[in-house]
Amino acid sequence: MAIDLNDLSARELDSLITQAKQRKTTLKKRKPIAAVRKKLETQAQAEGYSIAELFGGRTAKTVTATRKTAKKATKRRKLGKVAPKYRNPANRTETWTGRGKQPRWLAAQVKKGKKVEDFLIKK
Repeated sequence: MAIDLNDLSARELDSLITQAKQRKTTLKKRKPIAAVRKKLETQAQAEGYSIAELFGGRTAKTVTATRKTAKKATKRRKLGKVAPKYRNPANRTETWTGRGKQPRWLAAQVKKGKKVEDFLIKK
């Protein structure tokens, strides 16, 4: 949150300072999250429950496990290079392997009524 202090009047600056001091004292009074979490877990275990049972959410262990599996899921295997299968007759340098989205030149020709097979590179 960036506030441009140059545009504020003296009254607005005083108000901002007051709000910041109030927020600072509120934050100082709070206990660290880890301490509160530990206290809640201890109380829940004393009563025979887990945090997941009480709140229906995920515990810290399952959150970190989920993050690890998410990292693994985002890794994709690399595909090898593929020779082009289609060529633009108007510009011989424009080719397409057949993977991914159709290039604009091919999509335009298909829209005009031609078939994709018309652009196959003959071997």
